[in-house]
Amino acid sequence: MAILDDEKEGLYKTLLESTKAIPWKLNWVTKEFEYIGPQIEKLLGWTQESWATAQEWIDRIHPEDRDETANLCISQSEHGIDHEADYRALTADGGYVWVRDVVHVLRENGVTTALVGFIFDISERKKMEDVLLRLNRQLEALSFHDALTGVANRRMYDKTMGAEWARAHRNQEPMSLIVIDIDHFKEYNDRYGHVMGDECLVKVATALGGVSSRSTDLLARYGGEEFVLMLPNTDRNAALELAERCCAVVAGLRIPHAASGASDVITISAGLSTIVPSANTHPASVFDAADKMLYQAKQKGRNCVVYAGPREASVDTRQR
Repeated sequence: MAILDDEKEGLYKTLLESTKAIPWKLNWVTKEFEYIGPQIEKLLGWTQESWATAQEWIDRIHPEDRDETANLCISQSEHGIDHEADYRALTADGGYVWVRDVVHVLRENGVTTALVGFIFDISERKKMEDVLLRLNRQLEALSFHDALTGVANRRMYDKTMGAEWARAHRNQEPMSLIVIDIDHFKEYNDRYGHVMGDECLVKVATALGGVSSRSTDLLARYGGEEFVLMLPNTDRNAALELAERCCAVVAGLRIPHAASGASDVITISAGLSTIVPSANTHPASVFDAADKMLYQAKQKGRNCVVYAGPREASVDTRQR
């Protein structure tokens, strides 16, 4: 009978050591390894004999993963809870390999006596996860930018405006917004074609993007030939100077527009609004006000900036 048991044990050992999973057993009382599969040397470079105690296991965990992984294992093992952990394991040559440790807790009379488990090489899976993570980040970034012009899109504008509006309300700072429309753009498309129209949009967006240098300012394509320039913590006078600069840089592109009723080159009209948010105002209010000013600019003949109220002496001394 003992011979049969020895044969079975040998068979089980052979089966375990023929798999890619690395079996191991730890005496929880002494914290000494009673067994670890020979596959460990192929994966990490450390010999079976070098895995004497749990301390070797802990020391061979990446410093950034060590405390969290060791504390999880100790806590779960003490309470008799099976668990698993992903971490970077140190190789004998100083590198690291991502592994997953799956642990089963053995107990007697409610007390943990041993741990048995398997170590799996998950480095390839981690590489794929990193690739997918980068792709997801790229896709997220693309989802916040206009595909044609490369500037922020309406989604990004809405998200940023919500956050900046809340901050302006909290700090009682002015929020300025410039709504911009390319003059007679439909006529431009009709005259020169949509390919030229797309090229025009890209050139205008690039020019507008260079007007403001602050990282907190945001230029977004709102839709069609309409853009918005969001200017947190900017008073009306400073915003008006930027709006006038927007008009100047676009006109300075000297893009021919023979079908325009405002000029012989591409120009823009701009409406400006400045609001200090209060409990009774909404982010849409600053856009609505600027949009009304844009309408007035179009009524005045386009190629100009219209803002609400008289221009006051600038009190914004921040360098832009």
